Amino acid sequence: MKKISNLFLTLLFSFSMLANVSQSEKDALVKLYQSTNGKQWKVRWDLSAPVSTWHGIKVQDEKVIAVHLADNNLVGEIPTDIVNLVSLQELDLHKNQISGTIPSAIGKLKDMKVLNLSFNKLTGSIPSSVCEMSNLKDLELYMNALSGELPVQIGALSQLEILSLFNNEIVGEIPNSLYDIKTIKTLLLNSNKLVGELSRDVENMTALENLSLFDNKMIGQVPFELENLDNLKEMNISYNNFNGSVSKDLAVLDTLNMTMLNEQGLTVLLDVTTNRNSAIVSED
Repeated sequence: MKKISNLFLTLLFSFSMLANVSQSEKDALVKLYQSTNGKQWKVRWDLSAPVSTWHGIKVQDEKVIAVHLADNNLVGEIPTDIVNLVSLQELDLHKNQISGTIPSAIGKLKDMKVLNLSFNKLTGSIPSSVCEMSNLKDLELYMNALSGELPVQIGALSQLEILSLFNNEIVGEIPNSLYDIKTIKTLLLNSNKLVGELSRDVENMTALENLSLFDNKMIGQVPFELENLDNLKEMNISYNNFNGSVSKDLAVLDTLNMTMLNEQGLTVLLDVTTNRNSAIVSED
């Protein structure tokens, strides 16, 4: 009887391993394989084998829930068919050679929690549909050539914990809605072309631990409200055009001690006051 039970469990396990996904999901993955030169991947797929056995693919209840193909020599573009992976929770294509744009309809992936397309060659703007991914916790698009402005609706990502967009060509101001994300812990917007002021509403981001705005073109007074962020451990807002004075507490927190650029493009240090929250804005 025990042998029969073991045989049954083995067969059941084998059947579950071979369980297939829908044809539309399989077709979407095959399209990704073809669009990114799958035959030259470091670890290739055997398209004749069950999808659940393909490298980097996680299947649950006959649905593809994760695609992990980081550093696998993907060369080409992300096909629009990717949105047919309707149950996808994680898409990690970090450190490849993917070009083209992010599919405009990517927001249809409503279950997405992790979207990592960093360290590629992506161009164009960040699609506004990204803001429709209400379950998104981790959005990493750094080290690309993305341009345009940040979507104004980005604050709709109310569960976001990581937003990493550094080393792109993003322009414009930080949308006001971004300051409404109370869950965000890591905000890395450095080395872009952002302008405008850092809003005093930054104090709403109470979970913030790491803030980097380094190497942009932001202006105005550094808001003292940054000092109200009790969880803030790392900060670098230097090499902007911020002016005025800052408290000693903020200057010490900044990696480069508030080194800014003046109108002539020369580096200057902001005036530092002794007491917390006692800085006075410069008349200059």
